[in-house]
Amino acid sequence: MLHSISELALHGKQLPPAEREQLVDELLASLNEPAVTQLDAAWSEEVARRLKAYDLGNVKAISAEDVFAKARAIAR
Repeated sequence: MLHSISELALHGKQLPPAEREQLVDELLASLNEPAVTQLDAAWSEEVARRLKAYDLGNVKAISAEDVFAKARAIAR
């Protein structure tokens, strides 16, 4: 069993590059889990709010074609 950060790092450095990359990705993702959970919850609430506004007729839908045309015009 590994007992220290130094030992973990030493073993991690012995992994092939692809596995080291995967390990780093998983460790970084674990640091962001609380933020991602909060962000997902916030987006779920926003989606529900927007859908309700649409269903009530408070907002009008815009076609993707119109949105992309306006974006292209702005980008020029």
